[in-house]
Amino acid sequence: MSWGIYEPNAGYLLARSACQAVVEAFQSEGGEYKISSVLGGDLEQDIKSGLPLADGAKVIADQYIFACGPWMGKLFPEIIGSKIRSTKQDVFFFGTPAGDNRFSDETLPTWADHGDTFIYGIPGNQGRGFKIADDTRGPEFDPDNGERLVSMDGLKKIRDYVGFRFPAMKSAPLLETRVCQYENTPDGHFIIDRHPHAKNVWLLGGGSGHGFKHGPAVGEMVADLVIRGGDADPLFRLTRFRK
Repeated sequence: MSWGIYEPNAGYLLARSACQAVVEAFQSEGGEYKISSVLGGDLEQDIKSGLPLADGAKVIADQYIFACGPWMGKLFPEIIGSKIRSTKQDVFFFGTPAGDNRFSDETLPTWADHGDTFIYGIPGNQGRGFKIADDTRGPEFDPDNGERLVSMDGLKKIRDYVGFRFPAMKSAPLLETRVCQYENTPDGHFIIDRHPHAKNVWLLGGGSGHGFKHGPAVGEMVADLVIRGGDADPLFRLTRFRK
């Protein structure tokens, strides 16, 4: 290691808890939170008469926002299509040595190792184990039909890394694995733009592995665009892909 940066005020987000808190706040203000799925078809036509849901209901609104992660390309194949590429990202949780508090979140900060690859780790995780993952973009992945099994090559790479950086965890037990997905744009920037054929429809996507942490700022910006009108920053518009 040739250099390092320590930020004592940094941390990590608990995504599930954060989403639950947002839903609770939304409902406390009178919002209705509904879990359903949109029927496939011509969304441009459907929106004109109400968006049909799988349970038979319809969503009728003055403005629509589609923020559908890795499914954006499937929902809008002509507009989004391959502009958002879903990749498979393996995540591993390891047990730490009994009685050794060096790997607890009270002692060890979250960390990221930028080298030939980008590997990061989060200790503690509310008792789930020491989370470690390779942030390098993985192979293309179908979020509907992709197999949710980590690769053995990926596991070996992470085990070798753990043994190198944290020798006391060389033989740490594997407690849990997860297969997540990133939804990547070619330039790594978000897509925030109006649908070119439906001006009351906003398309949001392309988190590219760093979307969640920007959620509050993106949400505030999009809410302002929807309520006050206007156009998104050129950095996020779909037209940038024509170049």
